[in-house]
Amino acid sequence: MAQLSQAGQQIIDDIARRHGISVDATVSMLDAVIRGNGSMAQFSHPEFAGSGQWMRGGMTMVSDMFNNQLKGRVDALCYELANLVASQPDLLRTGSFQSQSQNGQEQFNGSYGNRYDSDTGSNASLFVPPPVDWWGPDLRWPNSTGAQNGVRYAYFSQARRLAIEANGQVTIYDTLDHQIGGFSQQQSYGGTLSFNSQYGLIDVASLPVVSVNGPASYEAPAPSFAPGPYYAPPPVNTAPPQDIFGMIEKLADLRSKGVLDEAEFQAKKAELLSRL
Repeated sequence: MAQLSQAGQQIIDDIARRHGISVDATVSMLDAVIRGNGSMAQFSHPEFAGSGQWMRGGMTMVSDMFNNQLKGRVDALCYELANLVASQPDLLRTGSFQSQSQNGQEQFNGSYGNRYDSDTGSNASLFVPPPVDWWGPDLRWPNSTGAQNGVRYAYFSQARRLAIEANGQVTIYDTLDHQIGGFSQQQSYGGTLSFNSQYGLIDVASLPVVSVNGPASYEAPAPSFAPGPYYAPPPVNTAPPQDIFGMIEKLADLRSKGVLDEAEFQAKKAELLSRL
């Protein structure tokens, strides 16, 4: 868990004092609640009789199963900590968080957030903010990060963004409606980077570029890892008709969401129909 700020430490001290529980046990439970995304906690601490589990609106279980007083104290503590976590959106995330390691390189993004203090009317930082990551301050909570052959990547499913760093250049891509499940790269420095989605193997260079080396840059040259022949798409006449119709339905959904305008939709639709 990230380091508590001075204000965050005071908040935890107050909670621990009100519940008659040590600060160490309270911090341990806070970490469990954060890992449970604010809705559950799997904990282990001597003050809670060892291992146990808490679920919001569900059962509270402790090793000392007949100690109802302890169950009540754990339940009250977890509810307050869950409300604290829920008041700080940066601590909550949907989907799974993963850290992928390749060639011995790994990336991890720490947790921090802000709490609105109803007593003072001020915002208090619960955790000390981590240093700005290589992808910049505008993106948080990557679902996966990794590095291959001198190229680093970070995928943000909720923001629909993919960050790639190659040769000192950071490029942010719009992932559209792709649900990225993994990355692959030719075994050479700066080789083609591709990813797997529900549409199969996709070249990163086919995605729209959002920015290069900062949020203000929207026009940029092609990245150095441009598509190579190894990842060339199959001949256009190999897709069965049902797949083409399915792709048109996906494009229509993108149009309804505002990702594509009418002209882009019609152009792509005509291209797909020409493959029949």
